[in-house]
Amino acid sequence: MKLGFIGVGGMAQAIIKGLLASKTVTNKDIFVHSAHQTYQKFASIANVTAVDSNTAVVKHSDVIVLSVTPNAAKPVLKEIREALEHQDKVLVSIVAGLTINQIEEMTNYNLPILRTLPNLNVQIGAGMTAVKASENLTGQQKQNIVGIFEAVGMTTEMPEDQFDTFSALAGSSPAYIYFFIDALSRAGVKHGLNKREATKIAAQATLGSAQMILKSDKVPFELVDQVSSPGGSTVAGLLAMEEAGFMTAVVKGIDATIERNNE
Repeated sequence: MKLGFIGVGGMAQAIIKGLLASKTVTNKDIFVHSAHQTYQKFASIANVTAVDSNTAVVKHSDVIVLSVTPNAAKPVLKEIREALEHQDKVLVSIVAGLTINQIEEMTNYNLPILRTLPNLNVQIGAGMTAVKASENLTGQQKQNIVGIFEAVGMTTEMPEDQFDTFSALAGSSPAYIYFFIDALSRAGVKHGLNKREATKIAAQATLGSAQMILKSDKVPFELVDQVSSPGGSTVAGLLAMEEAGFMTAVVKGIDATIERNNE
């Protein structure tokens, strides 16, 4: 399968790096173009093929990943519309806020489309990607393309009207989790650890806890109870965090993220 990327910003680069690291595709099967000339430098470093136009990306690729900014999507789709109509291609969109119906209106109602919303963790094979297929995407096409994203993490299929919530939980939350890990490490520094060691401890504890949730059949609060001995230090810490408004702060952060996404 040959993959073409129109737009080579941070997310596209993360996907490409993750796919190459997973050996899902080879360097020679990836084609890129962007309005910004820096894409040529990235192509050289990643050893993928830089082409001179968006239509050339379509020509060389089986699957075209639209990874431009939302305001650039309409002119780009207009530019490649004819190339998409005359060949058996699949369009994958990672453009925030751009619905399948909007893409169909700008291109061709018969075009197979997969709308996706990955997060940056795809770069290390630990991504989380929301997917929604158009009616014209066949079962086999969907399986093949979803497989691309499953090679760099996990996927979940959901209605498009839930993508904003997903974006807050999976797209923005890495920043919040980094913030939490930094807070843990700073607490460790307060009590005598050096920052590097404290950060490593906090990050590994967070990683292990996340893996425990994914591999367990228990909901998170059951695991909280499992770690918390009656009258113990963990309970004291949890009560202090909740007194400071920890859970409320997290929920309000997600609320604010979704509200901004909807503006």
